[in-house]
Formats: sequence, structure tokens, C-alpha cells
Amino acid sequence: MAVCCQNIRGGSRALRAASAVLVRRCPLSSAPEPALAAAATAAAPSSSRTVAAATAPVAPVASSAAPLQDAHRPQTLPPPPAVDFADPREAFRSKTSGELVRGLLVLGLCSLDPLVERAPQLMNLTRKLLGQQLFENLMKMTFYGQFVAGEDREAIKPLMQHNHAYGVGSVLDYSVEEDLTTEEAEKKELDSCTSAFEKETGKQRDKRYSAHRRFGDRRAGVISARTYFYADEAKCDRHMDTFLQCIEASAGSSKDGFSAIKLTALGRPQFLLQFSEVLVKWRRFFHQMAAEQGKGGLAALETKLEVKKLQEALAKLGVATKAESQHWFTGEKLGESGTVDLLDWNSLIDTRTKISKLLLIPNMNTGQLEPLLSHFTEEEEMQMKRLLQRMDVLAKKALEVGVRLMVDAEQTYFQPAISRLTLEMQRRFNQQRAAIFNTYQCYLKETYDNVTLDVELSRREGWHFGAKLVRGAYMDQERSRAAELGYEDPVNPTYQKTSEMYHRCLDYILEEIKHHRKANVMVASHNEDTVKFTIRRMAELSIHPSENKISFGQLLGMCDQITFPLGQAGFPVYKYVPYGAVNEVLPYLSRRAQENRGFMTRAKQERHLLWAELKRRMLSGTLFYSPSPP
Repeated sequence: MAVCCQNIRGGSRALRAASAVLVRRCPLSSAPEPALAAAATAAAPSSSRTVAAATAPVAPVASSAAPLQDAHRPQTLPPPPAVDFADPREAFRSKTSGELVRGLLVLGLCSLDPLVERAPQLMNLTRKLLGQQLFENLMKMTFYGQFVAGEDREAIKPLMQHNHAYGVGSVLDYSVEEDLTTEEAEKKELDSCTSAFEKETGKQRDKRYSAHRRFGDRRAGVISARTYFYADEAKCDRHMDTFLQCIEASAGSSKDGFSAIKLTALGRPQFLLQFSEVLVKWRRFFHQMAAEQGKGGLAALETKLEVKKLQEALAKLGVATKAESQHWFTGEKLGESGTVDLLDWNSLIDTRTKISKLLLIPNMNTGQLEPLLSHFTEEEEMQMKRLLQRMDVLAKKALEVGVRLMVDAEQTYFQPAISRLTLEMQRRFNQQRAAIFNTYQCYLKETYDNVTLDVELSRREGWHFGAKLVRGAYMDQERSRAAELGYEDPVNPTYQKTSEMYHRCLDYILEEIKHHRKANVMVASHNEDTVKFTIRRMAELSIHPSENKISFGQLLGMCDQITFPLGQAGFPVYKYVPYGAVNEVLPYLSRRAQENRGFMTRAKQERHLLWAELKRRMLSGTLFYSPSPP
């Protein structure tokens, strides 16, 4: 029983261990634990910029950059001008007539299914016929010119400055993708998501949190999201250096810019899979206990376990005696209200010196916390720590230069770990303002619960909540994977349900902004109705655009009729700005055309407005119009 008690107490504190190296505030000291500090130093990535930052103390960090108007709500301000998304002249003030023609051509071609289906083959054929130089020139006049800003950070500066003059900021996105075959992608995925112990013994984890060859190529069925495949630690360091360059470039383009990162670019995905499994099973354990108390089916924040009944259940399972679990709760100052909610349950998690010790899962049948895997190699342990260190380096750099860092969402089998590590970054770096943003995919059934839990945690602990809301990029892939592997489909059944989820989550955050002024949200959407909904709710809740609490985001080359009217009316709005050499972004361009063909087919309004403005210029004799910033 004593061993069992130690296991459950250690396991109950374990889930915060993964981020201890990175972010956890120690309640007694600002210095990291000696064992962790030594491990961090030994495991530091090869980048010279990484070592100094990764070994720094992990106390809460205050930004040297000026807060983005988080300190005070503006006094009485005039209402922002009305935004008209149907006025072609206003929408395309920033565009030359040549850019209008290019937009009409490219968006029209992207709506043709037979052409898009054969895009990679047609690009290769055109390159052979024209030669490399003519092919690159053609791409720059068409698809590349529409969707990509330039080849490097210097080349994209004119476009960023031009957009900024019209009130549109930039989120840099280095869009070079490996041009891997499906077989190569599958091999990389299986190798990087399977531990040495699994390879040696054949032991497998939960099928949802294991790699499968059928879904090894994570690019398949993905909408507008770049995919990284793990090769080695040196490549992860190069990705980190690229993200650092994007952060620095964002700082140079505007005083309140954004930069986006992906955690699968920063480390071996095996760790994200295993950590996600632990988090999900730990949460499931809580809900199983709630069901035993007759509280199943309630919303996440409304589910509260009675401490006495919880202690009885733990004792019945043989996990801990009442005396042992009493110390468990009171020692952590939990259960003072006589109940424990999911946030209280998660707050039991604390620091451990060995990251692999966090990989424990509750077994309701035995009452034991069992190791997810029995063995971790020394190299696997170091790979986990390097991932956390790279996150730390990027967060510190973003805070230093005043750039807000958005952590992109990924597949559901990675996402619990990604969200948890991002949340730990927020707890540390969002003390003064929302510097770190988590991404919530609203096509998932659980998104509202996740948003409300994270907002409530930020409220209890006093830090600034930051969110990017998207509809999502992995819907088709997630549905296919769930059906084939035999677990519940995590995706909302219809597009309408996804839109309802989006508006519900957004409205919850807007209400939080109104009442507490310590939340920020980016509305990353090409949906005009969603943008109009946001503007209306901002007016109803007296949230002025100048407060910089709500931002909007769209992709470069798409929905300019939404982006530019917003910027010219004073709303914070951003374009995702991809960049990279022509040959290196061809895989990205080809997939973007294929994945967005459904959207392009529906984008009749944008093509209609482009044609209306082009005709207006021809008839008014202003075909050679030269944009001049307001």
C-alpha cells in the first residue's frame, strides 16, 4: 500500500513535469531544480543562441517591451468607421490593376478541379518545357506571386511595408517543405514516433496515440498547414533558428507583430504522442470518478467531485487510504470548498527530475498508476528536454523583441501535449500581457470545454489568456483515422456545427475581455459572417479596436476584400506571409491549390469584386492606377 500511495502521489504530480524545464514557476524559489538545470545544460541544442537562454532561471518573465495597451482600458473613444466588405474600390485600393488580373486568373484556375488534381505533374512538365529560369518567372507572375511574398526576409520587406501602410500586419511563415514521397514520409513518421523500447519488444501503446503506416504521411488531407517530419536533433535546431529569424523579422516590421511556430518542428514527435496519451487518460480518470459520483455528462467546468467521496473511491480502488489522500489534497491546498474540479485535479501535478517519470497512466481496474513505457533510453530523455529548451528559447526571444508568439495546432494525437506545453508557457510569459497564444481548432467537439478551462485557469492564476481560433486544418484526416482505427470521431458532424462552435468559443472569450480585460484573441477566419459577428459583438460589448484585444487573420493572396477594409477601418488585422525560394515552396504551393480548391470554388464573391473593380478602372480610365497609402 505504501508503494501504491507513493506511485499515485508521484503520478498525480507528474503531468506538469514535462514543462518543468521550460516554464513552471516554483512557489518557493525562482531557480530551477539543480538536477533539471544540470540536465538542461547538458542537453542544450547546438545553436549558440540556444545555450544561454536554455540555462537561464525559470522564474516568471516580465517583458521589456511595452505592454500592448493591456494596462488600461481606453477612455471614451469614437466608434470605428463602418466596414463594407462589398465595396470593390475600397477593398482593392492597395492593388495595381496587374495584381487584380493575377488574382482573377489564379483564383479562377484554383477552382478548376481537373487542373488542381494534376498541379504537381503540370508544374514539372512546365519546368521541363520552359527551363528553370522561365519557369520561375512564370510562377512569380502567377501562383507564387499570389500566395508567397518572396524568397527571403529581405525580399519580402517591400510587401510587408506596403501592407502595413494600409493597416495590415504580417505573420511570417517560412514555407519551405521537404519534397518527400509518401513512402519516405511514412518511414520518417514511424521511426520518429516509435520508441526504442517498442521497437525491441513489439509492445504497442493505445492505437490512437501510436504511429500507423496508413496515416504516416501527415500531409494527406491537410488544409493550409505546413508539415514537419523529424530527421534528427540538428534539423530541429535549424528549424528553431528559422523561427528565431521570423521573430526578429516580425519585430522589425511592426511594434505588435505575431510569429507562428509548430512544436513538431522542434523535437521528436514520439514525446508528444506519449505525453498526449497520459494527459487524455488522466482526464478520463477524473471523469470516470465523476461518473461514479453521479456527475457524468456535465460540462468540464461544472464537473466537481466531492472530496470525501473521492477519498472513499481512491481507498476502495486501493490507491490510497483516506489519511494518505487527505494529505494529498490539503497539502496542495485543494478541496477547501469540499469539492475538486478538473483544474484542481490538474493542479496536483508537480515537478519531477526525470521527465520520463511523467509517463504514468491511471488504471481503474488495479488502482495503480502504471508506466506508459518501462524504459527510456538516455538519448530519448535528452530529446524530450531539447524540445522544451527550444520552446523556451523562442518564447524568450519573442518576449525580448515584443513579438507575440502563436503555437499552431496539430493533429489530435499530438494536440493535448502541445496545448499543455503552450499553457505552461503562458503561465510564465503572459504575466504582463498576452505574449503566447494557443490555437484552438473549432471543428473538434471538445474545443469549447478546452477554451473555458484554460480561460478559467488564467483567471484563477492571474495571467493573460491568448488564443487563436481557427476552424481547423486536419478534419478529413482525423475522420478517416478515427474510422479506420476504431475510436470516436473527434470532429463535429457538420460545417454548421463547426461554425456554431467557433462563435460560441469566440463569444466566451469576448465576454472575458469585457469583464476582465486580460484576454486576447485572434479571429483567424476567411468567413465573412464570422468576421461580421465579431465586429458586431465588439460593438455590443464596448471593446474598441484600439485596445488591441481582438485581431483578425487571413492568408496572403486570399480574402483581400475582408483583410484590407478591416485594416483601413482601424481593426488589428494580419496576413500570414509565406516566403521561400520558388523551387523550395513548390510542394507548399501545390498542396495549397489542392487543399483549398473547395474554398476557391466557393470564393465567387472575391472573384466578383476583383472583376467589378477591374471593369471600373477600365471604364473610368484609371487602368494604370498606382496605389498610394492613405
